[in-house]
Amino acid sequence: MSNNNTSSGGIGFTGLLTVLFVGLKLTHVIDWSWWWVLSPIWLSLILVLLVLIIVGLVLLIQSSSK
Repeated sequence: MSNNNTSSGGIGFTGLLTVLFVGLKLTHVIDWSWWWVLSPIWLSLILVLLVLIIVGLVLLIQSSSK
């Protein structure tokens, strides 16, 4: 029997970048503040929120014009 599990899992680009930055910070290669080290996480959240707000506004405008 073959296992045809096609679900992909694992760490994404944002997670990988965050792990890299944390590793560099903990080994004193970079001297950034923790805000910038963790910036891939919060910048992704801000991007998702902005997209949701824009989609919501477009749907609101479309529903009010009918």
